[in-house]
Amino acid sequence: MHHHLHADVDTVRWGHWDGSISPALKIKSGDTVTIDTLSGEPNDLPAAAAGYEILTEHKRVLSTGQGGPGPHFLTGPIAIDGARPGDVLEVRIKEIKLRQNWGWNLQAPLKGTLPDDFPELRRIIVPLDRDRNLVKLPWGQELALSPFFGNFGVAPPVGWGRLSSKEPRPFGGNMDNKELGAGAIVYFPVFVEGAHFSAGDGHALQGDGEVCLTAIETALSGTLEFIIRRDFTLIMPRAETKDAWITMGFDEDLDDAAKQALREMIRLITELTGLSAQDTYSLCSIAADLRVTQMVNLIKGVHCVISKGKLPSHTAQRT
Repeated sequence: MHHHLHADVDTVRWGHWDGSISPALKIKSGDTVTIDTLSGEPNDLPAAAAGYEILTEHKRVLSTGQGGPGPHFLTGPIAIDGARPGDVLEVRIKEIKLRQNWGWNLQAPLKGTLPDDFPELRRIIVPLDRDRNLVKLPWGQELALSPFFGNFGVAPPVGWGRLSSKEPRPFGGNMDNKELGAGAIVYFPVFVEGAHFSAGDGHALQGDGEVCLTAIETALSGTLEFIIRRDFTLIMPRAETKDAWITMGFDEDLDDAAKQALREMIRLITELTGLSAQDTYSLCSIAADLRVTQMVNLIKGVHCVISKGKLPSHTAQRT
């Protein structure tokens, strides 16, 4: 069955994750959902005279004034019938589309990867050409768009209380991983009954690192398929694309984030291939890539990527 979850005051929460929030939609394993999302606090919106389209529901959500502690808008939660703690939620990203004709990018004093080098607040609004799938930057350059949700996942354990939307965590959250666009499959460990999936923080385009503080932030709509899995377990999110496997690490220390992503990749490859951990460690040194996901979310991110073609030929393909 297919569902559509619209973004509005009754389906969007502003700035936090919380495992105790009641679901906005209930579905069954195997269902698909088109999720509409929003992006931008009041100061991030373009001036009315600029002529950009401002979504009516965005104005309604902003009018509630219920933001914090983070800046992101998350649509959900979606409860998947039968999902329980210890399960894995498989999320297949079928399609991602732009919902508006503009995006924004922010630099802020004492934030970003170079907090002391750029002391001035700067926010730019950029036009998005949906027909040509391009952004035009203020200095005249055009770049092709590659949209993805920066902030998505399942609900945290209820006992963790209300958490800021700023940080990535084992349930997902603000991962800001540009690899997780249309065609990717993302796997999350489930912490609450129903899993309670949410998504937001649309990015039209981002480089690894997201160095100045934000990507090109914008409102997106995504069509996702949800499947409950009980044939393996997870402690962290992982993902795959048509050609690669991806594991993730999150920590305030970039070195520790890299170690976590690598350990998760070693675990994944040993599960898939039966190689020993020591052989897998060597394979990762020879064939896997550690990439900086983002440097700006207090808890930093690193993802480890290995081509499926570089795994031993007897590897079982989970999908």
